[in-house]
Amino acid sequence: MSEFISRYNDGYMTKRENLRWEKMNPQNAGETADFLKKREIHCVTACAKFLRWNGIRDQVWSLREEGGNIAALLFHSGRTLFPIFDYPSYIPVSYIMNRFLRKVPIRAVQGCREAADMMEYTIIGLGYHCADRIDYDLMSLDGEPNGEALKSGPAGLALRKPDASDWDALYRLQAAYEQEEVLPRGTAFNPASCRRSLEHIITGEHILAAELDGRIVGKINTNALSFSRYQIGGVYVHPDYRGRGIAVSMGAAFARHLTGKGWRLSLFVKKRNSAAQAVYRRIGFTVTGNYRISYY
Repeated sequence: MSEFISRYNDGYMTKRENLRWEKMNPQNAGETADFLKKREIHCVTACAKFLRWNGIRDQVWSLREEGGNIAALLFHSGRTLFPIFDYPSYIPVSYIMNRFLRKVPIRAVQGCREAADMMEYTIIGLGYHCADRIDYDLMSLDGEPNGEALKSGPAGLALRKPDASDWDALYRLQAAYEQEEVLPRGTAFNPASCRRSLEHIITGEHILAAELDGRIVGKINTNALSFSRYQIGGVYVHPDYRGRGIAVSMGAAFARHLTGKGWRLSLFVKKRNSAAQAVYRRIGFTVTGNYRISYY
């Protein structure tokens, strides 16, 4: 908390002249989209949700400069708050606190670390308690993956699109992935929710399975589609099969399939997960920023 107080005192709440917040409407959605496109590499999840914007369920607030240009966005969807701020110290939040943040439920704040950091201070000021805070590296791949990575993996490894007979095996991997990598501290695993997530992935996302010795031992999938980027997620290899190059081979093949269709790729990986970071670097991903998700 001392870090937040220091940054608060250093000017996070500094008021600027001739700035105003306004709620987005369908008439200016195109202008909002242009703002997001320029920052897409840093906010793929927010862009993906914006592209499925529902005016009843979702709210987008834009900060306008004197000339009418958008200076920042605040997007609320599914109890998650996405701040898209280029310069957090430039953002006046008192109006938003009174008119918006006090009226919507907030389960998480997600975005570039400095913006999420600033919003966390604001949220705590409204009486929320931060239950968990996770920092990530944002990584991107804008071209073909490393060709050598495609040669990784043990003999006999098969990479294929899963079919209906793989459902139970994929569920076990998805359940382990959620418990190991996704659920915030203190959150109980929900099998029904996990099955719904997997059903959405199988029916609505790209997914690749890794099979070895007649067993599904790994999976990788997309979890968001923005303007020009797919976001990679759900990368998991069974613990008994790790350290054999399966994740590298699987990830490289998946990346080649998507980039071959003209898509650029993004992902975020926990800063403490050095093994996963090494996998993505071998495939060809590079770090493009810092990311944070805070849970309340």
